[in-house]
Amino acid sequence: MIQPVTIHYPNGTSYRPQQPEKPANYNSSLIRHGGRGMTLEQEINESNQYYLAHEIAVIHKKPTPVQIVKVDYPKRSAAVIREAYFRRPSTTDYNGIYRGRYIDFDAKETKETTRFPLDNFHEHQVEHMRSCLKQGGICFGLIKFVTLDQLYLLKASDLIHYWDQQGDPHGRKSIPLAAFQQQAIPVAYRLNPTIAYLDAVDQLI
Repeated sequence: MIQPVTIHYPNGTSYRPQQPEKPANYNSSLIRHGGRGMTLEQEINESNQYYLAHEIAVIHKKPTPVQIVKVDYPKRSAAVIREAYFRRPSTTDYNGIYRGRYIDFDAKETKETTRFPLDNFHEHQVEHMRSCLKQGGICFGLIKFVTLDQLYLLKASDLIHYWDQQGDPHGRKSIPLAAFQQQAIPVAYRLNPTIAYLDAVDQLI
């Protein structure tokens, strides 16, 4: 039996992979529009492969450095990692270059239907985006409302605005769906690429 590997964050807490969120009426036998039931990460990775193959952009998911601390050797020719630590907190999920511009973004999913909880982001991720914006980078979040099957590109500047407001007396801990509908850019599903998020990026350049 294969035992799961234990991976820890730099502060020592255990990493638990986020499970793909499913709508309440989810049926695995149904083919969902656009992403065909894939997670947002799978949709983005597939889209990035299309962009790369067609020389449109070079954008990849960032690797996260991991320090291995426990390895078992069930066979001489095989090693099995049992425990590891992330060397440092992750920043955002993706970066690369498009039309001569640096692109940096994170992808999040929520089952909420009226709001996007800000605790889906970590402070170091927001600060990373803030730093990239100061250097002229194009930064944003790709936010998917899974139950609604709606995907939006939210500019980092708008995300940072809501993030900074949390400390105000009347600050919110979430971004209402209405704000996405008014401020964010809808991202379309297609056959190729799966999600045409660079069409939305064109509106930022």
